[in-house]
Amino acid sequence: MLRYQGTLYRPPSEAASLIFQVTLGCSYNECAFCGMYRDKRFRVRPLAEVREEITWAASQPGAETVRKVFLADGDALIAKTGFLLDILEELRASFPNLRRVSCYASPQSMQVRSVDDMRLLREAGLSLYYLGIESGHDTVLERLVKGVDAAEMVRVAGKAHEAGVVLSTMILLGAGGRALSLEHARESARVCNAIQPRFVSTLVMTPVESTPLWEQDQRGEVEHLNPIELARELRELLLHLELEGSVFRSNHASNTLTVAGTLPKDRDRLVAALDGVLANPDGAPFVPDWLRGL
Repeated sequence: MLRYQGTLYRPPSEAASLIFQVTLGCSYNECAFCGMYRDKRFRVRPLAEVREEITWAASQPGAETVRKVFLADGDALIAKTGFLLDILEELRASFPNLRRVSCYASPQSMQVRSVDDMRLLREAGLSLYYLGIESGHDTVLERLVKGVDAAEMVRVAGKAHEAGVVLSTMILLGAGGRALSLEHARESARVCNAIQPRFVSTLVMTPVESTPLWEQDQRGEVEHLNPIELARELRELLLHLELEGSVFRSNHASNTLTVAGTLPKDRDRLVAALDGVLANPDGAPFVPDWLRGL
């Protein structure tokens, strides 16, 4: 059976995916806002354990319907290339209709991965990375303790593109507070434009327990943007995005507004919708806090 250890996390778009924990925790685990793996010591699971779980899953009814697999936990890409290639080979042999394998990818794991290694893994099936950009503003990135600046984020993403890997990226609305809100949006758009990811999504920065951000919030040091301010920041981001064919989503549970489209085709429509929200906030379809789980 699948022996998940601790809380299991996956991107919203992997809701229908089969998930295997090939690593536990996150090898970096320093981001100020992230509490997903604070209770886990990072380690790579033994290959024999993972193989046993793949064999078990392949023997279950419905295994022939498996088309997507997500490799957890937070930093599977940091594992050795040979280890990941063995797992990908096992997955291909076990699930004949498998179309995609994906994982979270920290900037740190992408730093140590060569383009050749990424290409080998992509050819073996690991074709999509989820990369948390969070912000393109260096001051904001430093506050978030991402461990890299914007230029390095662009550089490591370029390695993945060179290897033919699809990138799904995330931006944290509200991460710059009020003073840096619009600069954060513009700089994040600049970085996205340089990376040209296939997918761009937004989340609202939300303090969670057991994180440095939570502690800062308890001391009153975190500014919480209201829905109008978040809508203005989202509009600024969209206005400056110059993407050549990307799916844009602002529909994570943390978002105060739900917008979606394909860029650049739908950018003017999305910006116009946000203009309408800003012109008539009382009639805006804001998602209430209770529905957002906040």
